[in-house]
Amino acid sequence: MAFDMPLTDRPVAQRGKDHVQIGADLVLLLSDAGDGRLGLRATPDLTVAQALAAFETLSAEGGEVAIRLDGADWAGLLPRLVLMGVATAVGTAHWVLPVAFWQVPDRWIMHPTPPWPTLWQTGPNGRHPVRPPKPAGPLYRRYIPWLGQHIELRAACIDDLATFHRWQNDPRVAAFFEEAGTLEAHRDTLQTLIADPHILPVIGSLDGRDFGYFELYWARENRIGGVYDADPWDRGWHVLIGEDDMRGADYVTAWMPSLMHYMFLAEPRTQALMGEPKASHLKQLRNLGRGGFAHVRDFDFSHKRATLVRLERQHFFESRIWARPDTGQGTPLALSLTNMLGTGENR
Repeated sequence: MAFDMPLTDRPVAQRGKDHVQIGADLVLLLSDAGDGRLGLRATPDLTVAQALAAFETLSAEGGEVAIRLDGADWAGLLPRLVLMGVATAVGTAHWVLPVAFWQVPDRWIMHPTPPWPTLWQTGPNGRHPVRPPKPAGPLYRRYIPWLGQHIELRAACIDDLATFHRWQNDPRVAAFFEEAGTLEAHRDTLQTLIADPHILPVIGSLDGRDFGYFELYWARENRIGGVYDADPWDRGWHVLIGEDDMRGADYVTAWMPSLMHYMFLAEPRTQALMGEPKASHLKQLRNLGRGGFAHVRDFDFSHKRATLVRLERQHFFESRIWARPDTGQGTPLALSLTNMLGTGENR
């Protein structure tokens, strides 16, 4: 699979007016029929990794897109792309639709995700699946076009203690995360989190600079499982952004969809992602709403009044949350698979 390849084999592509350039030398011809319908031509020696780079750059931001695979040079790659779920037959043509392509992990996941059997055990809120072994090291990597930087997520380790300690004691962070403390207390906390099978502590970086900490957890055995009937593979998360100059809309729209994308890709049985921010944290609630999360209800933990929010897999991918789409038009999707199959679109 592509996620077994080193970073040097994950090229970055750039879109021009009538072409897509991959790396320094490779150019694919591009046509634009309007309304988001693009045509892309291959070269005889095009690789899967290069094709995925082109598909990403054409669908990474903005409005609806459907990419038609034009010309005979796709013949060598087409069976593989169809088998992966990247290319879909519509009429006499094959198309790459973002709703499918962005669910295929090969371009972004940095560790193998083999199938894991569903085995049940008893937990604090009833039964839950036995969780897969937690990954270590790099988890996810994606190019953010509006920042011109790569975001990377990696599993936190004890080497991150100094950064974790500094961030937790930032007054702005401590006001909401409520985990200020000594270095030794934070060492114990981080070691406990690393050892806990239901929590994955994660560090986010942009072009190698660490900026934030995330806790990803399986909802059923977490405290949220006591107030919400979580499905077996629902997941939740906590966040702190530790660097003041890496806050704001351009950064939120980079790290939040990337984190959600990682969780959906890492476990295909995950159908919803949950959150439980403070009900008083209005800015975070606004950001969550823009990020596709629905407000379910408010409720009480012993330590805070919380708002339960939920993001569905189908909504994330159909609405292309990663692309910062303009969602205020109120018009139906024109390039959904249902619409294209229904109209026999093959132009």
